[in-house]
Amino acid sequence: MSNSDIFIGEIIGTAVLILLGGGVVAAVVLKRSKARNAGWLAITFGWGFAVMTAVYMTGVLSGAHLNPAVTLGIAIKDNDWGNVPVYVAGQLLGAMLGATLVWIAYYGQFHAHLTDREIVGDPAEKAIEGPHDGGAAHAGPVLGVFSTGPEIRNVWQNLATETIGTVVLVLAVLTQGLNDSGKGLGPIGGLIVAFVVVSIGLSLGGPTGYAINPARDLGPRIVHALLPLPNKGGSDWGYAWIPVAGPLIGAAIGAGIYNIAFA
Repeated sequence: MSNSDIFIGEIIGTAVLILLGGGVVAAVVLKRSKARNAGWLAITFGWGFAVMTAVYMTGVLSGAHLNPAVTLGIAIKDNDWGNVPVYVAGQLLGAMLGATLVWIAYYGQFHAHLTDREIVGDPAEKAIEGPHDGGAAHAGPVLGVFSTGPEIRNVWQNLATETIGTVVLVLAVLTQGLNDSGKGLGPIGGLIVAFVVVSIGLSLGGPTGYAINPARDLGPRIVHALLPLPNKGGSDWGYAWIPVAGPLIGAAIGAGIYNIAFA
């Protein structure tokens, strides 16, 4: 795989991942969406199918890592770091592109949601509260479409949850998901990993929303901060390091377990 193939493949694949994954969240939570209130099962299976679609679409180009944690895990397994920056750059750009496409696809629903007084309250009152609201406005009312956030804000637990989930993901990729070259996901492996993502979401997604992917969380969070969404609220930058650090720690642990137990 050339650097250009890797870069283009990761941009396309991660954009599709976020378009379909963020899209199912938008479908479930935004007002005037036909799928509103479809629930957590819809979100977890939507993300799993998003992974499957993106892997099958771009595996031939880049190996479809689509996740800096996966890239890190494979690099540790092989002790090969040469293409890591290209993968991560493509993943971050692709995640930002995918999040922007979600905004375009659900433009009317975002506007309806963010102009509803039952959802956002009185903007004038919020402006008066400002920094004296005790930190209640960490995350705006649609940030969950773009990025993850904890149900209970506890740093060590949130970090541990993201770490544990990513250990499971990276071990699944390294033991079951790799193609014949060992550099990315293969056809059967992509299907297996898609169901592992569903399993992680169902079993471990409750506390933090299971980012398990730094680019998946950081790229869309940047887009949320930049988009001209009315009454969008904060992007919760105080939490943003956890869904980056937790998956990277989990990837290192997962790859270490693989090298000790399976290699």
